[in-house]
Amino acid sequence: MNRTDTLLRLKRFRVDEMKRRIAAIDAMRADLERKLTDLDENVAREKQRAGDSDIGRLAFPSFLRSIDARRENLRNTLKEIEREHVSAQADLNNAFQDLKALEFANEQQAKRLAEIETRRAQTRMDEMALVRHLRKHSLRSA
Repeated sequence: MNRTDTLLRLKRFRVDEMKRRIAAIDAMRADLERKLTDLDENVAREKQRAGDSDIGRLAFPSFLRSIDARRENLRNTLKEIEREHVSAQADLNNAFQDLKALEFANEQQAKRLAEIETRRAQTRMDEMALVRHLRKHSLRSA
């Protein structure tokens, strides 16, 4: 395995790692959105229960304040996750561009080597034909 193959493997691993990171961030985002939805459903349930008793009506405003604080915390976390997602996406794009540039350079190198080998083979064939031609003419003249 040569140096270029090792670099290609490293670049592919980096791209795969970035994809896994983005998938993990997406999973966290989905979990936070689910928690926000659960909070809204919980508020609706508690509002229904609060109407059933006097104590519930008195406790409901403090419950709402705690839920609002929790919701705000979840939204801030969600914003941070979004920033991390954008950063990870940019890192993935850079890693992918690096990989494609290296793959392209590797392909160009392979083409150059193939062309050189083709030219060498053609040169050998030309030399053999020339030698054969010279032998043929030297036998005629002798």
